[in-house]
Amino acid sequence: MTILGIRFEPKVTLIIILGTLLPLADLYDHAIFGIKAYDRFLMNFVLPAAVVLLLFREPLRDYGFRWGHWKVGLAWTAASCVGMAIILWFVVRLPQLASYYGARAAIGFGRSMWEATVDLFAWEFLWRGLTLFALARVAGPGTAIWLQAVPFSYAHLGKPEIETMSCIFGGAGFGFVAWKSRSFIYPFIIHVFITAWTIWVAMTFA
Repeated sequence: MTILGIRFEPKVTLIIILGTLLPLADLYDHAIFGIKAYDRFLMNFVLPAAVVLLLFREPLRDYGFRWGHWKVGLAWTAASCVGMAIILWFVVRLPQLASYYGARAAIGFGRSMWEATVDLFAWEFLWRGLTLFALARVAGPGTAIWLQAVPFSYAHLGKPEIETMSCIFGGAGFGFVAWKSRSFIYPFIIHVFITAWTIWVAMTFA
């Protein structure tokens, strides 16, 4: 599509717009269900998936919704979980993280993790699925890995500073795993583990 002599890739352009507006809608607390995790699942997974299936007429597997290279994915998942478990064992004891995640666990570990899992599935599809694989088509995987980590980082505003500041690197790491495995499923598993481990450590040392 060319507008005033400038060529735009329609699908990628729409995905960039979605990747901007959906987190902003979340930031301004637009709610349907009244439970943040369910609202995010609707906005960050159901709506973008509907765009891919109904508007683009493409399968979701083209955007990382598949098992992909599962041996590669599982290897990176195992290595990432072990590495992050060691790092977080020390980092989560910092007052700002211990306080934030200790408060989250007040609703109960089981409920907290259920809502986190629903939330993170949608987040990982939006960033390490839809955004990563779309941007890679026009910018290449290396640039796409870093670009998708930018809105992901800003989506963490309001969380402890050390976590938000590290998200550009963590988001790129998730993107790397997604690209190598051709699936957002493995970053999703890693993300769920990191959340569960963080909450557990925070509860333990509260």
